[in-house]
Amino acid sequence: MHPNLPVWPGGPQPNIIHKMRMGDGDEANVTHLDIGSHTGTHIDAPLHFVDGGKTTIEIPLEKLVGPCQVVDFRGKTSIAAADLAALHLPPGTEKLLFKTDNSRLWEDISHPFNEDFCALTADAAQWVVDHGIHLVGIDYLSIQLYHDSFETHVILLSKETVIVEGLDLRFVEPGAYRLICLPLKIAGVEGTLARAVLEPND
Repeated sequence: MHPNLPVWPGGPQPNIIHKMRMGDGDEANVTHLDIGSHTGTHIDAPLHFVDGGKTTIEIPLEKLVGPCQVVDFRGKTSIAAADLAALHLPPGTEKLLFKTDNSRLWEDISHPFNEDFCALTADAAQWVVDHGIHLVGIDYLSIQLYHDSFETHVILLSKETVIVEGLDLRFVEPGAYRLICLPLKIAGVEGTLARAVLEPND
């Protein structure tokens, strides 16, 4: 989390305010955070695009922790259903993280928001839910293309597929891992900040 992180156009910029400083004579250092719930690495719950859908605290941890596949789509400007079918994923794959050229953008944490990021088309989202994948993650701020409709989100979230956005996969090679994605436990919200790590699947 950083004050100059790129945010979705129109979204709030992270504001990290030092309310008390020992260097200024205060008894302790105390920080106030003013941050949108879709800033940096975060998850989307069904409520984000499904009226009456589940909130982030209603997502079972089993969906957020466990075996996953990191797949390589560098060189692509979008990811369609045919691209996913060509992966020939291991049977039983339930969590899928997409490494794309987006990852290079995080070399400059303060870069301006990039509208041309790689993401899923609507037919790719349909492929995901049709194949029993219950979590997808992308290395930029949205699972759907910037200029597309919200259909990609709606297809995924209506089937309660967890979306993880804002991943930094620069130093992650494609392959099998164990994902540990722990969101902040905040009541009644459609999205929340998360810390996501990968363990090699030895």
